[in-house]
Amino acid sequence: MSGPDLSYGVVSRDELLSQDGLTLLNRMIRGELPAPPIAELLGIRLTEAEHGRCVFTGLPSFKHYNPSSQVHGGFALSIMDSALGCAIHTTLAAGETYTTLEIKVNMVRGMSENTGEVRAEGHVLHRGRTTATADGKLTDADGRLLAHAVTTCMIFPAAKA
Repeated sequence: MSGPDLSYGVVSRDELLSQDGLTLLNRMIRGELPAPPIAELLGIRLTEAEHGRCVFTGLPSFKHYNPSSQVHGGFALSIMDSALGCAIHTTLAAGETYTTLEIKVNMVRGMSENTGEVRAEGHVLHRGRTTATADGKLTDADGRLLAHAVTTCMIFPAAKA
């Protein structure tokens, strides 16, 4: 996976709330802010962000295997949760936050350490005042569908000063 050298860490709450979601995510892509520690743990990377859309890439590997000698479904769920949730994050105004209420992922093709880089793309379907929904898909380098998902997130408004 190419891109800027990544550092990992947690952005301060003040930093998080001081800017809109799209600005924050693009600063992470450019390496101006650290990527969250979960990205290092899973081996995934935020690669694209625009209003209502986000892309993560990742490399399934042996470290992601389950007892059935294939990549655990939690890898697909986690990269999809990241892509769909961050698609919603791109719509946040400064001071707003969100959390996932539910996510449904359908796995349609298994992964192994030979799958190669995968791409999770999320798109906002609806952005309301207190909830948002997004959908997306996980594909391999040849564009084959590995999984598809839908999520609902709760939006927390900016605190009044």
